[in-house]
Amino acid sequence: MNCFKHPDVAAVAFCRTCGRPLCQACQRSVQGTVVCEEHMPQPVVPPPPAPMASGTSPGLAFVLGLIPGVGAIYNAQYAKGVVHVVIFGLLISLVSSGAADGYEPLFGLLIAIWYFYMPFEAFHTASKRQAGQQVDEFSSILPLKSRRPGLPVGPVLLIALGGLFLLTNLGYLEFRQVIRFWPVILIVLGAYMLYCRLASYGSPEGEAHNEQR
Repeated sequence: MNCFKHPDVAAVAFCRTCGRPLCQACQRSVQGTVVCEEHMPQPVVPPPPAPMASGTSPGLAFVLGLIPGVGAIYNAQYAKGVVHVVIFGLLISLVSSGAADGYEPLFGLLIAIWYFYMPFEAFHTASKRQAGQQVDEFSSILPLKSRRPGLPVGPVLLIALGGLFLLTNLGYLEFRQVIRFWPVILIVLGAYMLYCRLASYGSPEGEAHNEQR
């Protein structure tokens, strides 16, 4: 009897699964059992390891976030903790020094918003870490990092604010004149958030999300 695949070659074995005659080139041995190539067992690919869940507690992160900077430090984001403390102290110093010049209610509202933003942000980051997701040093509830390669918005914003207050302290600018244009911050922030939302629709993650919907 000849091989089923090579009729001009004599068979030397038979497939234990389908019974086909096999030549020396066509036979496959699996743990001492001869089979044909079609009935070779498929290699078992182990599933990717599940991400290690972090031991952080979102509830504890929220409570610690009520202390400026401590919630971020609890989430191992030390640079973000320093930024939280600096911004909170800067807002308070602007109101207490009288530099707000009539905008005290606005800065009081900003202080309240920032104070409650810190614990919620710490809770959000701790929840992502507990789920095993990767978080960077400046991860935030707001999209401070574009989904596409581009300019890092968070560091640029901090540099711009630092330069503005430095020029004010050196006497090159008057803060009361600059603060009149505070609505520009809302316009820029809204435009950037809109850009991130539109960019997400063009990304593979956004397309997958739309297909699921």
